[in-house]
Amino acid sequence: MLFDTPVRLGVQIQPQHVHYSDIRDAVFRLEEMGVDVLFNWDHFFPLYGDPDGEHFEAWTMLSAWAEQTERVEFGALVNCNSYRNADLQADMARTVDHISKKGGDTGRFIFGTGSGWFQRDYDEYGYEFGTAGSRLNALATDLDRIAARWSKLNPAPTREIPVMIGGKGEQKTLRMVARHAHIWHSFVTPDELPHKFEVIERWAETEQRDLSTLVVSNELKDRDEDVADALFEAGTRLFTLGFSGPEWDYSLVERWLRWRDAKNA
Repeated sequence: MLFDTPVRLGVQIQPQHVHYSDIRDAVFRLEEMGVDVLFNWDHFFPLYGDPDGEHFEAWTMLSAWAEQTERVEFGALVNCNSYRNADLQADMARTVDHISKKGGDTGRFIFGTGSGWFQRDYDEYGYEFGTAGSRLNALATDLDRIAARWSKLNPAPTREIPVMIGGKGEQKTLRMVARHAHIWHSFVTPDELPHKFEVIERWAETEQRDLSTLVVSNELKDRDEDVADALFEAGTRLFTLGFSGPEWDYSLVERWLRWRDAKNA
């Protein structure tokens, strides 16, 4: 795998406990600051704080971001595969991709996806929760369906939409990474990364896929520059930062932008 790509900073705007106008303002300011990627998450209720607090749906928000922004890439960290038909997901992704093209050559949408885990979403919205294994099996099947649907849509996506898969399970998740992903996201430690790379590479041999351009992504939450440096040395090139409002801490974003720029100097 090839890791010598520029360091990028992604900020996950948490769509909870704020008015949408606050989110819109944060999107504008973060793009102006030079953040590379903006993410939200795909849930229906807050993940912490007041469980019945304000919260917004992911995909409709992403469509608004596609129109609002000019430069940043964006997506969900991550989409929940269980909540929407696979072919519909492909069509939604293609449409958001086209909206985000605007005056450029290609769209800017990243299709981050996962198998789902937040049981309240399933229970209250009427989805079958199943088991972790059954949800992962469904994701594996649906990723093939999504790729097939992208090949049939008219118009086609503006580019090969980057697929971002999160997780570290070696039997199912990392095989999906080897088969489909352009970006692999996890929370693993620097010491764990070499072994996980070996697993991904073994699955890539099985899947007969070249992973020389796979981008490795990891989380900055509760980590300092020493850990970030170690993740960088181990091959990580996309670093994500959770961002919560309504008291947005832009100084934290500035800190990590300075670190990114130093790495890319």
